[in-house]
Amino acid sequence: MIGSLLANWREARCAAAMVFLLFVGVAEALPQNNDPEFNDSHFHLTNNIQEGPDIREFLKMMGNRAGRVAIFGIPLQQEWSYRVDGDRAPTYYLHSDAPLYYYSFTDAWIAMAYRSLTKEQRARFDPMITGFNPADMYAVDHIRRVLRTFPGVFSGIGEFTIHKEFVSAKIPGEVASLQNPALDRILDFAGEVGLAVILHCDVDIPLAKDVAMGAAEPAYLSEIKAVLKRHPQTTIIWAHIGLGRLVAPPEGYLSQIDGILSDPDFSNVYVDISWDVVAKYFVASREATENLAAAMQRHPGRFLFGTDGAAPVNESKYLSVFNQYAPLWKTLDAETSRKVRLENYERVFDEARRRVRNWERGHVARVGAN
Repeated sequence: MIGSLLANWREARCAAAMVFLLFVGVAEALPQNNDPEFNDSHFHLTNNIQEGPDIREFLKMMGNRAGRVAIFGIPLQQEWSYRVDGDRAPTYYLHSDAPLYYYSFTDAWIAMAYRSLTKEQRARFDPMITGFNPADMYAVDHIRRVLRTFPGVFSGIGEFTIHKEFVSAKIPGEVASLQNPALDRILDFAGEVGLAVILHCDVDIPLAKDVAMGAAEPAYLSEIKAVLKRHPQTTIIWAHIGLGRLVAPPEGYLSQIDGILSDPDFSNVYVDISWDVVAKYFVASREATENLAAAMQRHPGRFLFGTDGAAPVNESKYLSVFNQYAPLWKTLDAETSRKVRLENYERVFDEARRRVRNWERGHVARVGAN
């Protein structure tokens, strides 16, 4: 009797073990539901009046769909001028004729938000320094000071702006320029330290098709290329592929982008497709989507996805740009799609983290781990 019970017990254990092993094998073969769909190379935690969600609330918005995020504030504060707007408090740069001004505290705000997280949570973020005036020769001193004050935090600089529709004209003082040596100092220092750079510069003037008819090329294209070529040791992400609300892609524009990405002199240059405004251009028609997909498949390692989210109020708002690009994700081959959505980010920002931490070890007395 006892022998029979022991035999049955052994058989039951063996069967249970086989079922367990079969379950594990099937689970490992299936894609994991918590694998992220994208990394976000372009995200503002705050808006033009320095408000936004708590970073923990933003982590909830990311959920399992977003893996890592390049996170920064907005360096330009919208002034509330009672003379201009009365009791109507503007919250966006298009809401008022009052000026914008540089708000350097944004970098400390981002650093403290990042430091408030656990080590595991921090691993999902790459904070960026953005609270400087790119027309100021002292901008480099601000960047260096932030790195020394908050070691172990930042991976890059940006998004900062040179030419931008509506924005450039609202900033008092010297207008930022691609020809200003202050910009060269910034990019030289970024290359020395290993900081990844997110640069916003419209490729053209607003409404160029109507006001600059017959122009051989976009107004700022040659100047942008000259800047990029002068800094081959600096990793530069050209935000929004140089486009804007009133800066639509001119005819043959992707061929011009292709020319840059095909040139070995620009091997340090990447482009991001962030912003819902940019997405509208490339999902407006099947042809537009296919043209962008073809450019990406020719240069699969050079495009990054970003949301350009700014202080989103909920998960739906945060994910809207990724979802907007659904036609593109369906058009791309699987390998290119994965590189654009995930792997190019990891390659660029892993290297930036490594190089910046190494620089800090030689230039900062005490360095925290990222």
